[in-house]
Amino acid sequence: MTSYVWARADSADAPVAVLLPGVNYSVQAPLLYWCATILAERGWHVQAVEWTVDDEARAHPLPFVERAVADAFDSCPPSSRRLIVAKSFGTYALPWARRAGIAGVWLTPLLSEEPVCLAVREATTADLAIGGELDAFWRPDNVAGTEAQLLSVPGAGHGLTRQGDWQGSLELQSSVLKRIESHLDGT
Repeated sequence: MTSYVWARADSADAPVAVLLPGVNYSVQAPLLYWCATILAERGWHVQAVEWTVDDEARAHPLPFVERAVADAFDSCPPSSRRLIVAKSFGTYALPWARRAGIAGVWLTPLLSEEPVCLAVREATTADLAIGGELDAFWRPDNVAGTEAQLLSVPGAGHGLTRQGDWQGSLELQSSVLKRIESHLDGT
């Protein structure tokens, strides 16, 4: 695994964001690409992670993802404001984020996995978790009582798209990105 600078900020104490992909969802895929663009346009330093999820990573996802996110932040300039934007498999970073006190935008978090659920239950209003109603991994009942902001997207699956409806999917993702933008402006 490796990370690279997606966008370099001009300010010395600019906020820093790390993007974590999914298994088959790179940082070049639509949701992460546009999140990176939104952050860059707001003056954030954006660090993007690339990885190959092999059998060992699948068998032990927490240490794999935690090492990736820690290494990515170590490669970033220091900042008093840090954020993680993660998709699916990348949301295994949630326990690490809780320990580090870093908020996140958690796209299709794996709410079927107990370590992820526990971390979301402990999350704050600075965290935003978004999942599709039709996604088998999106189980908001598993995180009842969380302070995190949860957004269930009607008619969407794990890719936050609508099957067989590219135009509807594009509109849906546009509304999701506007919600993320609004969240960033409020935190």
